[in-house]
Amino acid sequence: MTLRYLALGDSYTIGESVREAERFPNQLAALLANEGLTVDVKIVARTGWTTDELWRGIQAETIEPPYDMVSLLIGVNNQYRGRDIEEYREGFAFLLNKAIEYAGGDVKRVIVFSIPDWGVTPFAYGRDTTTIAAEIDAFNQVNLEETQKAGAHYVDVTPTSRLALKDKTLIASDGLHPSGKMYAEWAKSALPVALEILK
Repeated sequence: MTLRYLALGDSYTIGESVREAERFPNQLAALLANEGLTVDVKIVARTGWTTDELWRGIQAETIEPPYDMVSLLIGVNNQYRGRDIEEYREGFAFLLNKAIEYAGGDVKRVIVFSIPDWGVTPFAYGRDTTTIAAEIDAFNQVNLEETQKAGAHYVDVTPTSRLALKDKTLIASDGLHPSGKMYAEWAKSALPVALEILK
């Protein structure tokens, strides 16, 4: 039996600057295959998307619920563009409810990923990285609160993203996005939750 996984997000979900097999949803599916589970991945994500743009993107796609598992990782572009954090809360909560709906109304089939810290990347050189880190933490506090309120799973990849400050192999060739190596760590972090959902 093939299980269906819907991954919603932005550049971090579509895997900007890495091969398709290196995207974290695809690496997660590969890890699940090692556990004897066949998982078909559908990604609705694009580099640069904010919460409202993700929703427009979803509406332009053919979504066929119920999915066995749904993941959501969104918000970095809201932060990057200086958008209001309460506007983010509203948009994130709306998308989380949609993710639950696509999981057949089962909140326990939904995984939210935290926003990574792009302030540690070469792209951020010369910027106020302390402020970037503080804003990312504030946005993550919002998505954590909304995830806990709904009762979905939460995977915190932000500490892993910050390891790139000392290990440049965790950054893709574009100097901004995670490498396949970092995405492998995210997939490993999510594996126990995914197994709990799908087994």
